[in-house]
Amino acid sequence: MIELRGLAAGYHRRPVVQDIDLAFRPGEVLVLAGPNGSGKSTLLRAVLGLAPCLAGEVLLDGAPLSRLSPRQVARQVSFLSQSRPVPNITARRMVLHGRFPHLSCPRHYRAEDHRIVAEALAAADAADLADRPLPELSGGQRQKVYLAMAIAQQTPTVLMDEPTTFLDIAHQLGVMELARRLARSGKAVVLVLHDLPLALAGADRLAVLDAGRLVGAGAPEAVYESGVLERVFGIRQGRAATPEGWQYYCKLPKEEG
Repeated sequence: MIELRGLAAGYHRRPVVQDIDLAFRPGEVLVLAGPNGSGKSTLLRAVLGLAPCLAGEVLLDGAPLSRLSPRQVARQVSFLSQSRPVPNITARRMVLHGRFPHLSCPRHYRAEDHRIVAEALAAADAADLADRPLPELSGGQRQKVYLAMAIAQQTPTVLMDEPTTFLDIAHQLGVMELARRLARSGKAVVLVLHDLPLALAGADRLAVLDAGRLVGAGAPEAVYESGVLERVFGIRQGRAATPEGWQYYCKLPKEEG
């Protein structure tokens, strides 16, 4: 389990997030929500050592994550970032990059690596893209390939920063179902999402950031009932009971007068 204790992180010695106490628990989907600029991406990058930690600490099973080498961290945490390069290689070769932390130099791919990559492509609904060059793919297709790369890394913790970007509604729902499958397999899965109804319906826990601080966290129903989402986003929320459980929706507040 990864724990953030009193974490402050940012750039040029200026904190973007402060006083964050939060756990990434195995077997659970945690969604980070908050307005643009609230620090969600910085928080994930701080866990990986990509954003400087200014105070507090990140612990892996009780030990400081900062003591691990980048290779050791990559064996523990995979990260799907917001922006990624588009090299002129096939989707399969891109997904093989997820195996790098498990290989020695010079890299020689094993039959096991190719099997894992094929399974990851299938899990991300990208098997049909395996032999296509990345520059020829649409944004949504590339997103599925990068998801497959994160899966192929086979880490106990999976961090995804806006993984539904470029995806149509069916594939957005598919990403949430994939996240839930990964959690059921015992992984800790953390997603940054802007789609509040999807987050409320699919997360085990929801953590809400505003201006760099954690302003609410807990089960989705509890966070919804607290009203923190309406305050932070300046929206009105509602929900309706269905045979599949609560279905949530958002709307703009009514104008007064």
